[in-house]
Amino acid sequence: MTTTADSAPSLHRALGLTDDEAVSIERILGRKANELELALYGVMWSEHCSYKSSRIHLRRFPVDAPWVLVGPGENAGVVDVGDGLAVAVRIESHNHPSAIEPYQGAATGVGGILRDIFTMGARPIALFDSLHVGPLDTARNRWLLEGIVSGVSGYGNSVGVPTVGGELCVAPCFSDNPLVNVMCLGLLRVEDLLLARATGEGNLAVLLGSATGRDGIGGVSVLASAGFGSAGDGDGGDRGDDDRDAAKRPSVQVGDPFEEKRLIEACLELYRADLVSGIQDLGGAGLSCATSETASRGGMGMDVDVSAVPLREAGMTPPEIMTSESQERMLAIVEPEHLDAVMEVCRRWEIRATVVGRVVPGGRLRLFDGPGPGARLLADVPAASLHEDAPRYDRPLRPPADLDARRADDPSRLPPPVDCGPDLLAMLGDTSWVWSQYDHQLFLNTVEGPGGDAAVLRLKAPGLPRSDKALAVTNDSNSRWCAVDPRAGAALVMAEAVANLACAGAKPLAVVDNLNFGNPEHPEVMWQLSEAIDGVSEACRAFDVPVVGGNVSLYNESAGQDIDPTPVIGMVGLIDHLTRRPPGVGLVDGGAIVLLGDDGAHGGAPTLAGARWAAQFHGHRRGTLPALDIGRHRAACQLVRELVEEDLLAGLHDVADGGLGLALAEMAVRSGIGVDVSGVSGHAQLFHEGPSRFVACVAPKRLDEVAERATAAGVPRTVLGRAGGARIAIHGLVDVSLAEAVARWRNSLPDAMDAAAEH
Repeated sequence: MTTTADSAPSLHRALGLTDDEAVSIERILGRKANELELALYGVMWSEHCSYKSSRIHLRRFPVDAPWVLVGPGENAGVVDVGDGLAVAVRIESHNHPSAIEPYQGAATGVGGILRDIFTMGARPIALFDSLHVGPLDTARNRWLLEGIVSGVSGYGNSVGVPTVGGELCVAPCFSDNPLVNVMCLGLLRVEDLLLARATGEGNLAVLLGSATGRDGIGGVSVLASAGFGSAGDGDGGDRGDDDRDAAKRPSVQVGDPFEEKRLIEACLELYRADLVSGIQDLGGAGLSCATSETASRGGMGMDVDVSAVPLREAGMTPPEIMTSESQERMLAIVEPEHLDAVMEVCRRWEIRATVVGRVVPGGRLRLFDGPGPGARLLADVPAASLHEDAPRYDRPLRPPADLDARRADDPSRLPPPVDCGPDLLAMLGDTSWVWSQYDHQLFLNTVEGPGGDAAVLRLKAPGLPRSDKALAVTNDSNSRWCAVDPRAGAALVMAEAVANLACAGAKPLAVVDNLNFGNPEHPEVMWQLSEAIDGVSEACRAFDVPVVGGNVSLYNESAGQDIDPTPVIGMVGLIDHLTRRPPGVGLVDGGAIVLLGDDGAHGGAPTLAGARWAAQFHGHRRGTLPALDIGRHRAACQLVRELVEEDLLAGLHDVADGGLGLALAEMAVRSGIGVDVSGVSGHAQLFHEGPSRFVACVAPKRLDEVAERATAAGVPRTVLGRAGGARIAIHGLVDVSLAEAVARWRNSLPDAMDAAAEH
C-alpha cells in the first residue's frame, strides 16, 4: 500500500471532510487513509452524493405502489404503465455549476439526467426544466438566465430529446445562486429494465464514452457542498470581475451532446442484444461513484486499473482521474465472452470502450496503477463504506423564533388597490422567450407542449410497441408559499401538480422531487427541509401517488442568505385512452366562464397569505396559507378529469399563482378573446391562491350538463360570465383592453432580456 506523507487534517478538510469524518474513515480502514482514499471519501461523502443531512428525513416519503417497478436509490424511478411498457423518470439539479458557468452548468445537467434515464434501459423521450433566477434588472441575472436557457437548448436540441415543459421563477433570493432543475422521462419495455449492479465474479468493468479530463474534477460533488454566500459577494455586474467564480470555473463540466447521442444509441443497442448485465453513468463523483456503487449494490468488490482510463490531458493523478466528472461516460458490467461483441457495437457507433476493471468477491474497491498481479496497489477500501455507509446526520432543526407572529400577520391589513387592472397587467408574463428556444416536437410525440398546465406525450418510441395511452407531465414549485409555511406550501405545490394533470385528463402516477434549500448547518433551514418533506409525504399519501426518486440540493445561498425553501415537484400522470388534445388554456367566443370549486376559502373569507399580489406589490410574505381540503381537492380534480375525457370543456385552467384574476387573464391573452365577468367581490377574492379551483370555458349547449355533473360530484360551480369582446372586464375591479394585456404578456420577458444588450 502506498501512502502519502501524512493525512494531515488540512488535507481532509480541503477535501470537504470534517475531523469527525476523518476519524470515522480511519476506523473503517483500521489505519490512516492515503491521499487517494481521502479523495474517494471526500467526493462520495459529500452532501451531493451521500445526502448525509437529509437521508433520515427522506425515508418518510411513501415509495411503494403496485405499479412501481423501481423506487428511490437507483439512477431513475420506473413505473409500469401497461401494454408491456414502463416509464423511467428522474429529476436532478445543477444549481451550483450553473451559478459559475451557466451554459455548461445547464447543458451538463441535461446530459447527466439523460444518462440517468438510458442507464435504466429506457430511451429518453422528453425533458423538463425548472429555472429560478434573480430579478432581471441586473446584468448578472440576465447573463445567468440567458446562459442557462442556451445550455438547456444547446444540449437538448443537439442530442435530439425534446424539452416539452417547465417553469420560470424570478425572485430576489435566487440572485447569484440560480436553481437549474432538470427532469427527464424515458420509455422502455418492462422486460428491458436494467439496474446498476456489478454481479458475476470475473465480469469486466468497461468504461464507455468520452476520455477523462480535468474539467469537472470534484464538480457538483464539491460545488454543491459549499454555498456562494461569503461576505462581500454581491452582484458584481461584469462576470469577468468575479474572482470567486473564476476560481471555481474549472470544476464545471464541459458537455458534448453529439458524443451523448452516440452513447445513447450504442447503449440501447447493447441492451437489446443482452450484452450488458449492469450499467451506471458517471455523474457526481465520476469513477469513484460508478465503481463503488455498482460493486456495493451487487454485493461484490471491484479491482480497477487507474492507468487504463483513457485521458485527454497529460499528467493527471489518480485522485484526479477517480474524481473527475467529465461528461458522456458510462461504466458497463460485461461478461468476458461478450466483450468482443460489445467492442464491435461501440466501434460502429464510434464510442470509445476500455476495460478498466473486474468484478471480484470480497466487497472491496481496490485501485491499481497498472494491470496484472504485479501492479502497485493505490487504494483499498470497502465499497459499501463509500456508498451505503456514508454518514447520516440528524442536524439540529428549529422553527423561526417569531413563527407565531408571522402566521398571525394576515395580509388583510394591506390597503386594497384603487384599480386592480395595473396590478393584474404587471403579473402577466409569457415564458415563450424561454421555451421557443427548445425543440419540443422531436419524435413527434408531443400532443400538448410548453405553456399549458401540463405537457401531454404519446407513448411512442422507436422499436417499442404502440399504445393508445398517453402521459401527462408537469413540474411545479412555489418558493413564496414555502417561505410562508414550508409544510403547507409543499402540500399546496403537490395539489397544484395534481390539478395540472387533471387539466390534461390524467390521473397521477408517480412523483419525483428536487428539494432545493439553503445551508443545512442552519437549524431553521433543516426545519424548513423537514417540514417540506412532511408536506409532500402527507399529500402523496392523500393522493395515492408514490415518490419514486429525487434529489436534494443544499447550501444554496446568495450573499450569505439562504434561498427560500423550494421543493420542485415533478409529477407523471397517465391518460388511459388518448383520443384528442385536452382543451388547453384558452377560450372560445361566446363560451360561458365557469368556476369549478369554492370561490372563497371553503365558505370563509379568502386569504392573501402567500399570494403573489401581496408579495409583489407590498413585500408581504407572512400569514397563514389557504387550507388544503384533500377531499374537496380530489373531488374537483376527478370531476375535471372526467369532463376533459368526455370533451365537455372548450377551455380550462387551474387557479394557482396569481389567483382567479391571473387565470382569467392568461386564458384571455392566450386565446385572443376577452372576458366579461361579474360576481368577484373584491381584490382578495380576485388574487387569493386557494387550491381546488378551475376556470372552465363551456359552450352554452354544454352548460347544463356540466352543471349537473358538478352537482353530482359535490363540487361548487359558479357561472362568472362569458368569453368575448376586446377587453378583460371583471366588474368593479378590472377593465383593461385585451390588446394592452397581450402586449404586456408577450413583451415583459423579452424586454427585460433585451436590456442586457444595451449595457
